[in-house]
Amino acid sequence: MYVIRADGNAKIGAGHLMRCLTIAEALAQETDRNEILFFCADELSAELVRKKDFAVHVLGTDYRCMELELPLWKQLDIKTSVILVDSYFVTDYYLRALRQFGVTILLDDMQEDDFPVDAVINYNAFAEEESYRELYRHMNTKCYIGAAYVPLRPQFVGCAYQVQDEVQNILITTGGGDVDNIAGAILEKVVEAESTLKNGERLNYHLIIGKYNPHLEELKQRVAGDPRIFLHCDVEDMAGLMQRCDLAITAGGTTVYELAALGVPFVCFSYAENQERLTHYVGEQGIAGYAGAYHRDPQGTLLKMQKLLKEYCTDKDKRIECYLMERAMVDGGGARRIAKKITAINVNSGDRKRQ
Repeated sequence: MYVIRADGNAKIGAGHLMRCLTIAEALAQETDRNEILFFCADELSAELVRKKDFAVHVLGTDYRCMELELPLWKQLDIKTSVILVDSYFVTDYYLRALRQFGVTILLDDMQEDDFPVDAVINYNAFAEEESYRELYRHMNTKCYIGAAYVPLRPQFVGCAYQVQDEVQNILITTGGGDVDNIAGAILEKVVEAESTLKNGERLNYHLIIGKYNPHLEELKQRVAGDPRIFLHCDVEDMAGLMQRCDLAITAGGTTVYELAALGVPFVCFSYAENQERLTHYVGEQGIAGYAGAYHRDPQGTLLKMQKLLKEYCTDKDKRIECYLMERAMVDGGGARRIAKKITAINVNSGDRKRQ
């Protein structure tokens, strides 16, 4: 049995859960789909899992207090072989306790601790394998590091994208939760500066609104009657929508890799500490435009965003360079690689170091 422990809600967004569902789909190609079981803290998370036709058990606990769920694992008495955990709320005690139920793998994109797990995955482009090996040098933890492991859905693999002569459609995406309505703030700023972006010619704006966005009704009222602005909720064909756009504005996270896999030129920003390294990295490497850290300097980030939008809208060569750099960063085969690593793990290995 393969158990995947992840949550998604308005506070943390759906990113953790969605990337685990992507891995689960790839895992189902390597093993029996019925052997994959999700553990979620609440019914809201479980609803997303059921939509993807995977079995799920609702723990009925607080997703922020993972140690409190450990007695439930014992009560369930599920025969597991591998446990994949994806949460920022794990503790050493929690992970150590999980190892009595099977091989434990952690999805980690912070690199702040040497967790007591059998394997760790950090798929970020900025992650360095050597740094992880040094971090886990006293342990037998396997390290799978780098953009080769980015778990993208099949719709983002093998798509053809062409950089157009002019920018007509701009995509805006800020994540599933967006409790601060950053999407609304960005929209106001770019519409305000539209006359400087394209010699007065109108642009179209496509706002992606996640399932957990608490400002949905407010945004609907804002865009009502404006033919330039399109609201997209719970998008199924995300790759198709991205391909129809000439430029994107995105928060850090998996969306950065989705856009990069397609080659859509974008400007990115962070709105939380866990997004800072990725957004800064793609800007520093010239892969895409970097507008700054919204959570530290909202107005400064919005102003930089305006400046970068003008540059990208008026310079096709810059967009082509962005396209080429993005495609070189990620190839879209990460979920399959992770699934193969998971199924290849020797559950009965005698060299598992219990910590």
